[in-house]
Amino acid sequence: MALQDAFLLADDVLRQGVQGISDIITIPGLVNVDFADVKAVMKDSGTAMLGVGVSSSKNRAEEAAEQATLAPLIGSSIQSATGVVYNITGGKDITLQEVNRVSQVVTSLADPSANIIFGAVVDERYNGEIHVTIIATGFTQSFQKTLLTDPKGAKLAEKGTRGQESGRVPITLNSSTLPSPATRSSSRKLFF
Repeated sequence: MALQDAFLLADDVLRQGVQGISDIITIPGLVNVDFADVKAVMKDSGTAMLGVGVSSSKNRAEEAAEQATLAPLIGSSIQSATGVVYNITGGKDITLQEVNRVSQVVTSLADPSANIIFGAVVDERYNGEIHVTIIATGFTQSFQKTLLTDPKGAKLAEKGTRGQESGRVPITLNSSTLPSPATRSSSRKLFF
């Protein structure tokens, strides 16, 4: 990959992360997720992973969930997360079965005792598409070491990016990168 392309990819990953967190916090949904939910999962949680997945295929729910739960750049997934906030956004054509499928994918990967908070938004701009945004936290020390040392990460990265036209890539962040509630403006435009 050319250096310039690598920086463009990094810029897009950062944009997706900021957009994903902003959308979770500021866009009201049928099942609403707000700043308090994000804070509850992020507070004192250590390493966190942010994932965004988008699909418009026949199996769009499962594909979007899988994209959002994999982190190809770091060779890992949300597996063993003890805190998860995820939001599903789709058009008026999104079905209950699709929402359930996304939920099955996410909950099957998280720790069985995880604090899982779910949100759902219907937005006409997303007809034919499903967007899944996930913030996963509370990974174990062994998980954090695996991020740095696991040679299998390349295989997972290859699997996670194969067939993804959108190039959406989860990123990691530290809970200290979120502003405290006192720094938010009353309009809730957190990152702009």
